[in-house]
Amino acid sequence: MSAQSSFAEAARADGRAALVTAVGGEHVGERLLVRADGGREGTLGDAELDAEAVAHANELMWAERSELRGDLFVDVTAPAPRLLIFGAVEYANHLAHLARVTGWRPYVIDPRAQFATRERFPDAVDVVVAWPGNALEQLGGIDRATYLAVLTHDPKIDDEVLTLALGAEPAYIGAMGSKRAQAERRERLLAAGVAEADLARISAPVGLDLGALSAEEVALSIMAELVAVRYGRDGGRLSQRGGGKIH
Repeated sequence: MSAQSSFAEAARADGRAALVTAVGGEHVGERLLVRADGGREGTLGDAELDAEAVAHANELMWAERSELRGDLFVDVTAPAPRLLIFGAVEYANHLAHLARVTGWRPYVIDPRAQFATRERFPDAVDVVVAWPGNALEQLGGIDRATYLAVLTHDPKIDDEVLTLALGAEPAYIGAMGSKRAQAERRERLLAAGVAEADLARISAPVGLDLGALSAEEVALSIMAELVAVRYGRDGGRLSQRGGGKIH
């Protein structure tokens, strides 16, 4: 099977891969497929050029965008972003709904079986009744395209999630909580051995400043931040934005 055919198959299977095509230079037309697990198919006809292509592919397939890089065009296919929502609370229901209608894949996770039910979270891809470590194992771990929203307000759950997340490289870590709750969480995580610099990776309180009051509005503020992070934006008002692409 050619690299082009394998790329098309990966796209049909909702996989993650990048097809690098030489569009200039002496190797024009040659293709190299790079998969998320490091596998490759094809070659651009030069080992140094292949290495350059792999570097670009590994960056862009996780950034989920296709780009022209010099004489190389990197075409990317990726599944919908995965959102892991910890805490079977009311906010989680609305957040799962917003995530699903905007094309994301939301999962709700909570060890409390009386709350974590399919009936309460019909928009979730799955509702996992397990402690964070076991749940992440069931879901295949955390990769660079995983977004986490921690909403439980229960230190036993929150601290485990955040410690595991900070030991990986997710796209985003967000945690709900007041200033007091954040300060207490910070002290607990530091005492547990989390580095001070790593704590800055947690977006807390989670969400954009929309002035949200209701559970639905809070979910909207969280979803808005997730979309902004995905596309490298700060979530400011478009009316105050300068030039460049808007939508």
